[in-house]
Amino acid sequence: MRPVTLMSWQLLVSLRYLTSKHKEKFISAISLLSILGVAVGVAALIIVIAVMSGFDEDLKSKIIGTYSHLEIISDYGVSPSKALTDKILNTRNVKAAAYFLNTQALIRYNESVTGVIVKGIEPKDEIRISKLGDYMKRGSLELDGAGIVIGSELADKLDVKVGDFISLISPSSIDLKKIGFPGTFKVEGRNYRVSGIFTSGMYDYDMNLAYVSIPEAQALAGITGNIVSGVAVRIDNSDDADSVKRELQAMLGLQYDVRTWVDMNKNLLIALKLEKTVMFIILILIVTVACFNIASTLIMTVLEKTKDIGILKAIGATNLNVMAIFALQGGFIGILGTALGAGLGVGMCYLLKTYKFITLPKEIYYIDKLPVKIAEGDIQLIVISSILISFIATIYPAYKASKLQPVEALRYE
Repeated sequence: MRPVTLMSWQLLVSLRYLTSKHKEKFISAISLLSILGVAVGVAALIIVIAVMSGFDEDLKSKIIGTYSHLEIISDYGVSPSKALTDKILNTRNVKAAAYFLNTQALIRYNESVTGVIVKGIEPKDEIRISKLGDYMKRGSLELDGAGIVIGSELADKLDVKVGDFISLISPSSIDLKKIGFPGTFKVEGRNYRVSGIFTSGMYDYDMNLAYVSIPEAQALAGITGNIVSGVAVRIDNSDDADSVKRELQAMLGLQYDVRTWVDMNKNLLIALKLEKTVMFIILILIVTVACFNIASTLIMTVLEKTKDIGILKAIGATNLNVMAIFALQGGFIGILGTALGAGLGVGMCYLLKTYKFITLPKEIYYIDKLPVKIAEGDIQLIVISSILISFIATIYPAYKASKLQPVEALRYE
């Protein structure tokens, strides 16, 4: 005769209770609703977390694509040199470096005036550390002489096209001695030809950022000598930014400040992480509410199976055996609901990612399709959390069943 394995009969009894017809059809309906409730909660959780992860990844890609993985700056400015460049490029995981100069100016076209951040770059170096070359939608990244590249939102606001001439007015170009009464003095600024228009997909960048050559940026900022704001650095993997930062900081010393892309966008990234965490908690609560149905199902099953419990205890079943039967029954409901929900959620995410049938108003989100990222770690966390909550929901009904006494259970039978 084949030996009976540990808890094998408890499994058989719990499966029998789960699949057999109940005297009260209402119990079967609640069991089905419990499975569907858990499935809907798990599917919703997977879809929402995948969409938020997609937005998170898309935003990070745009941030890194417009700037760089790391920046090396100094309060006194950075003097470009081959020695400094070689030190940076010889650092582990560093792939490229480019000098830049940031300044501020007013941009004027006809009667329209708005403030912008002007970034002085060397185009051939810039395309190695950012995606600016890929973002060019009209014209080219040609900054020789008085060329300027502006964002598409700024171009639309000013009604500027490639080839038009605009003026940049910086504080250094204003002669305070010539300023008199309002209307008696007009600042001309420096004229530039729009050589290209870029679209990064981030409103702030496309509206407030303009690129010129480093010598032009130095002239706008009134800088004499070969001084820039800092060095932009690209590395193999953005996730290694902190370790590369520590290595660069130790090598360059305290006269330089090394910042990662996370440091430069800390508040935004913290807000995104907090939002994702809050959404996870809210949707887990939905799954928890669905699991209350599991407890209700088990309580009614215990009432219906009172005679069976009495017989089992009369022939030697322990409290732990009875508790295991009903805990397993509730666990099966949770596992079935979780599996169904996980399949539905992953399937919907795959369809959203592949066919992109949900569109977004581009003037609000600046992306026209819903971004989706299916992260294996997130799905595992959701599945484990759902199954764990399901088993927790079985504790009270299973405990009450185990406390029934055989005499009391069979008294009225």
